[in-house]
Amino acid sequence: MKKADIISILRNENEEYRKIEEEHKRLEQSLEDINKKKYLTPDEEIERKKIQKQKLQYKDRMARLIREYK
Repeated sequence: MKKADIISILRNENEEYRKIEEEHKRLEQSLEDINKKKYLTPDEEIERKKIQKQKLQYKDRMARLIREYK
């Protein structure tokens, strides 16, 4: 089974995967908004790093769910 097929199944059948994916997308948008700024304040830079770490954690969790499904 292809990864895309597994992702489709998880989106339809796994509430945890769906929530994680939605949160990952929300963080991606927040990161894009921050990265559009020419200069970041120290607080914005800290927030940017925090978002990057959270986003990576969600991505890792999604990958784990995909592996577990296989």
